[in-house]
Order: sequence, then structure tokens, then C-alpha cells
Amino acid sequence: MALTETVPAAAPPAHEGILRRQALRESAARTYARSLPIVPVRARGLTIEGADGRRYLDCLSGAGTLALGHNHPVVLEAIRTVLDSGAPLHILDLATPVKDAFTTELFASLPEELAEKGRIQFCGPAGTDAVEAAFTLVRTATGRDGLAAFSGAYHGMTADALAASGGARHAGVARLPYPYSYRCPFGVGGERGAELSARWTENLLDDPKGGVPRPAGMILEPVQGEGGVIPAPADWLRRMRELTAARGIPLIVDEVQTGVGRTGTFWAVEQSGIVPDVLVLSKAIGGSLPLAVIVYREELDAWRPGAHAGTFRGNQLAMAAGTATLAYVRRNGLAGRAAELGATMLARLRGLAAAHDCIGDVRGRGLMIGIEIVDRDADADPLGARPAAPALAAAVQQACLDRGLIVELGGRHSAVVRLLPPLTLTDEQADAVLDRLADAIAAAVRTAPGPTGSSPTTLRGTPA
Repeated sequence: MALTETVPAAAPPAHEGILRRQALRESAARTYARSLPIVPVRARGLTIEGADGRRYLDCLSGAGTLALGHNHPVVLEAIRTVLDSGAPLHILDLATPVKDAFTTELFASLPEELAEKGRIQFCGPAGTDAVEAAFTLVRTATGRDGLAAFSGAYHGMTADALAASGGARHAGVARLPYPYSYRCPFGVGGERGAELSARWTENLLDDPKGGVPRPAGMILEPVQGEGGVIPAPADWLRRMRELTAARGIPLIVDEVQTGVGRTGTFWAVEQSGIVPDVLVLSKAIGGSLPLAVIVYREELDAWRPGAHAGTFRGNQLAMAAGTATLAYVRRNGLAGRAAELGATMLARLRGLAAAHDCIGDVRGRGLMIGIEIVDRDADADPLGARPAAPALAAAVQQACLDRGLIVELGGRHSAVVRLLPPLTLTDEQADAVLDRLADAIAAAVRTAPGPTGSSPTTLRGTPA
């Protein structure tokens, strides 16, 4: 008999096998799974529990989809009610009580001018399809083809949505400068930068030799999300509304990520007082399930039956969950709560920026917050901006995950740490998020090549 006996190696944890099979089976196009190698098995509110037993504070919220966080009781109850009722789950674009309730609740939340004379088109389940529908609508209504869009934009992954997004190469889209104070394309920043952006836009639209025929529509985001959490100034938005209205150009506002209280008002356009011709909505309106619509002025309703269709535009469960979400946000004043808590978080983050020179800018609206990570060893430009530091931003994201905090990256070089917590975030949860983020930034700086930078610090009690 052998003096030693071979002990079988322990089987790897189940979640590691799941991750391994995902890497083998899924396409190279997968995104979030690369930077967030976790296997969620349970979730409630802000918290996700992984298959490995770890708990995470989720400040990605389904890329802004989860206005009420994971599995909110009112959402689950709405879904159960439909399931228990025996109602059809798939109805194309037929009318149902569930659909009627959703439309009624949605219209009750819209700017009055749009709600009174608005029409709604239910689209395929993703926001990008609603963008495509908006483009089809304005082209049909105006008889024109071109589009005006802005640098840094993101409108989706289908053909025309991509063409109107930053980085696309499409001759049919005129690219206009979006006001970005920290990296102002005109080198001046602030109100002056926004003024020059508006002047450039007006000149290009009116220049007969500018190479830009009058477009079928202009599309913009009131806060660019994927572009790096860049809020548009209210005066600039009002100027875009004036320019388009005076020239008969329908204004399309993409509120896929900014809607349903995210930025501190129910719809981000309310902060400027503008009323667009077309409002593109998705993400949070479905209460965590796939749903996308456009709402537009009735005078644009010139397309023929079937001009924009989709098999899954009648998602009954999403409509029920969306109705519950819209009503809960409205009745509980969560938009105002997002404005208040967001302002507190921004103030604390700006205090952190004063202690860490790798933070170039802190910005946002409501609970849509961005922290731009920069190369602290590089020379600043005349406005004080340093080059983006994507590797350090990725290290911050990883350090956050190590500390049980899920954040996303965005911006031109994926160097903006983005926070999109649910609107139900408590003060105590906000403190926990900010403390973990502060610790992660300090850890990433300590391990980064070059000077160690500022000493570790936390946000609790940091002066505004």
C-alpha cells in the first residue's frame, strides 16, 4: 500500500464554470461581462448577490434601466398581476387594458404641451429602435433625408442610430459641436463655449455653401451619458429649440437614459423648459423589462400603416412594470429626491477631486454622475484639462469591484467613472457608495506607475 494517497483536486466553484462557458460560447462583442466578471443570482434594490456569495452595490442599474433598483415590490406585484390574470403576453400593437393604463400614466408625466397633442408609437423593445422610428417619422413628415447630430452622442447600435452617434462615419449626418466645458472644442469653456456651439450650429444650418442641406431632424441628448455624463446647459438647449423651430426642423430629444427622474426632474427637458417635437424613451419606462416608444407632435403623424413595425412592440409585462414604475416615481417625488441627493454626492465628489489630481472633472445631473479620470503627470491645456487616463480609470473600476461596488466607464476614452444608482438610494447607501469609490480611487492611485499622488482619503465628512 502506498505511503501517500492522491487526494482528488477540489472542483472549481460553480460560478467559475459559468464564466468559463460564457467566454467560450458568447461572442467577442460582449461588453459588461468583460469588466464585471460576476454571476448574479439574487438582487434587491441597490444590492446584487453573486454566485460566489459576495454582495455588490450596483451603481450601473442596468445602464440606467432600473429606476427603482432590482426587483422592487411594486414592479414584481404588477408583473404577477398580469401573469395571474390570464391576459395575453404577446399582442403585437392591439389595444389592451394594460397598454391603455401604461399610455395614460406616461402621458400624465409628459410636458403638458406634448401630452395634449401627442401621439405615441410603440417600437421594438430596445431604445435604438425608437431612435430609428424617430428618424423614419421626421423623414416622412418633412420629405427630407439628412440629420443633424452632435459630437460625443450615443443613440444606439442599429444602422441610423449608429450613424448619428459619435465616432460614426456617415455622409448623411451633419456633426455639430456639443458643449463640453472641461474639453471645450473652442478652447474657452463655460457659457462662452456653449454660446459658440450654438453660433456654429446656426451658421452651418443657414450657410448655403456649408455643405449641409436643411436636415429632416436634429437629435440630441440633454445629458450625454455614454459620451461621458456631459449635461447640456439650459440656455443652449433653449437655443437649439429656437433654431430648429424657426427653420422647420423637428427636434428629437433622446431621453432613453435621462428619463423617469434620473436627472432631477421627471424628464431632463423640464430643466430647460423646452418641448421637443419627438421624445425618444426606453430603459426605465419598462420598469426593468424591454420597452421603447416615441412620443411626438400630432402634426408629424404622416406615415402610413406599417411604416415602422416590430413583432415585440406589445410587451405586456413591460407595460405593467412600466406603469408601476412611472406612478411610483411620480407619487413619491423621486425626481426631486434624485436632485437633492445628487447635489450632495456631487459636492462630496468635488471635495475628493481637490485631494486627488487624477480627477479632472466631476459633473452630472441628479443621480447621473461622472468622474473624469486624467493623467495627473501630463501637462494641462490652457483650460486646465489634462489628457484622459483610461488605464487608471479601468484600475479604479476594478478596485471598485474588489470592494463590492459596480460602476461603469464612459466618455471618449472610457476614462469617465459613471454612477447610475437607483432613485430609491438612501443617504446611508450613498455614503457607502462614496466611501467605497474614494477607497478604490486611492488604491488605484497607489498602485499606478509614477508618483503616488494624494494620500488615501474618504468622502464621509469631506467639505463641499
